[in-house]
Amino acid sequence: MRGLLVRYGVAMAAVVLISFLVPLGLLSRSLTADRAIAAARQDAQSVAVFAGGPGQSDTRLAAAVLDVNDGDRRTTVFRPDGTIVGEHVAASPAVELAILGRALTARTDGGVEVLLPVGGTAGVAVVRTFVPDAMLTDGVLRSWAVLAGVGAALLAGAAVAGDRVAARLSRSVQDLASVADRLGTGDLEARVVPSGPAEVASVGVVLNSLGERVAGLLADEREAVADLSHRLRTPITALRLDVDLLGDPEERERMAAHVDDLVSAVDEAIATARRRGTSSPGRSDAGQVVEDRGRFWRVLAVDQGRTIRVQVPDVPAPVSLATDELGAALDVLVDNVFRHTPPRTGFTLSVNVVGGLVHIEVGDDGPGLPTGDLAQRGRSGAGSTGLGLDVARRTAERGGGRLMIRPAAGAGGASVTLELPEALAKP
Repeated sequence: MRGLLVRYGVAMAAVVLISFLVPLGLLSRSLTADRAIAAARQDAQSVAVFAGGPGQSDTRLAAAVLDVNDGDRRTTVFRPDGTIVGEHVAASPAVELAILGRALTARTDGGVEVLLPVGGTAGVAVVRTFVPDAMLTDGVLRSWAVLAGVGAALLAGAAVAGDRVAARLSRSVQDLASVADRLGTGDLEARVVPSGPAEVASVGVVLNSLGERVAGLLADEREAVADLSHRLRTPITALRLDVDLLGDPEERERMAAHVDDLVSAVDEAIATARRRGTSSPGRSDAGQVVEDRGRFWRVLAVDQGRTIRVQVPDVPAPVSLATDELGAALDVLVDNVFRHTPPRTGFTLSVNVVGGLVHIEVGDDGPGLPTGDLAQRGRSGAGSTGLGLDVARRTAERGGGRLMIRPAAGAGGASVTLELPEALAKP
């Protein structure tokens, strides 16, 4: 942007300078030619005093011609009797016209001739002063060089001044872009100091207001989710009391463990909701998370006669997601398998690292995928996957990856994959 503004300013300055300097250059050339012709006319007039009239001697005329011919201009006198005083040249058509009594300036080979008729008792004499082209343009190139230098200096000054103005404007716009990028990545404390032109400064004010508004909305949302702690404590306590009334010790212990898991999940959800958006990104081993969630879901899978297959690599597969965040996304995908496939349908939890990408796949042996984009909020279907995929998609995007849904390899079934970049090792 800065370079574009400077180029635009220099281009405008160049147009203005050309509009002034070109006419000045032409005027300089015209003035030089006029000065040379005026000097030649003055020479002709000084000789014309002795060129006609009685009592004027040829000696004084020759002396006058010799006096004016000491420079580059050459003067010749064509007398009525046909004799020539001064430099001998052939009479041109312009000289013949001047003999008729007309003073004129005419173009000839190599320059310009100034003709001045002088009447006398013996007839009309013509004083001719020749001005070479070199004198007509003497100093023009030097004048043009000076004008070009002045133009270059003005253009340089315009470029420097334009660069200063463009730097101030671009700095303001870059600050806006930087703060907008920080807000987009979750740094809701980012603010810009409004600067620059009034229009750009007003954008900074609006951006700051937007950041404050978003931060307020997120704070309200976190508090609303946190209120669940008060709403869920009572039914969870009642559920725990009902579990304590069970007569079978094994069943009571199993249900109590489930209630404890429910309490932990609720507490974790509330803690996550209360966390600030500026906290550092999480990190977890995808293989370890998949193994943990596989053990969690194995009990329900055995109860429904499902076969669960867990495949993880022997080496760590680090991703930029917290353990609870990745586990919640996997729970959503596995829950979809239980919801949308018939009992005894097996499924697979696997982790593969390929080319710096970690593929976390949940595949099932169900009837397959329905049509439509199930990863969008509000979309669901009756096939092997359905509700909640938007949660998994957003989780994948927070980890810098994406969610992929496709038919599973083999006969039937569906495959949902979280493709995440492998996290770099901590320094």
